[in-house]
Amino acid sequence: MADEAMFEAPVTVALTGASGAQYGLRLIDCLVAARHQVLVLISKAAHMVIATETDESLPSNPERLSEALRERSGAAPGQIRCFAREDWMAPVASGSGAPSAMVICPCSTGTLSAVATGASNNLIERAADVALKERRQLILVPRETPFSAIHLEHMLTLTRMGAVILPAAPGFYHRPQTLDDMIDFIVARILNQLGIAHALMPRWGEAT
Repeated sequence: MADEAMFEAPVTVALTGASGAQYGLRLIDCLVAARHQVLVLISKAAHMVIATETDESLPSNPERLSEALRERSGAAPGQIRCFAREDWMAPVASGSGAPSAMVICPCSTGTLSAVATGASNNLIERAADVALKERRQLILVPRETPFSAIHLEHMLTLTRMGAVILPAAPGFYHRPQTLDDMIDFIVARILNQLGIAHALMPRWGEAT
């Protein structure tokens, strides 16, 4: 186990079953590059989406998943830690152990609903519940269209609780040339919210 003091503050990244697995995987890569420790939670549905939307097939076993993500991102030993769906002893399951920031990217509307209503039926939902109750940073990145009234009501509920709703809706003012450019637009906005420096794209008004 690596000395956790060598890393920047840990960030929890959860991938759920919405389309847009590329956003979550790219976010993990960027957090690793910024030397943050990353605590990763991937739902069963998210594994299916990753296999469908990308050329990757990540293992479900937490230890093997940690190793696979470490290899693809170039992370240092111990920099990425993965946890199972019902690992209630994981640090993210308690206010005394959870890191200060959590991002659910992509966030399915089912997860959105569960978090808004405090369901806590699995570790992803519990970790988000902890972030809310401890008044810590929680960013949800839904990828759905159109939104129903139920979705919008849950977003409003979570916003009032202090969470940030950051839809996966790329802009075009930076004139993206590739799919990676569009992915980086959203990941850059997430990193801005987290206060993490990056060079993915210039901020509005900055020289290109």
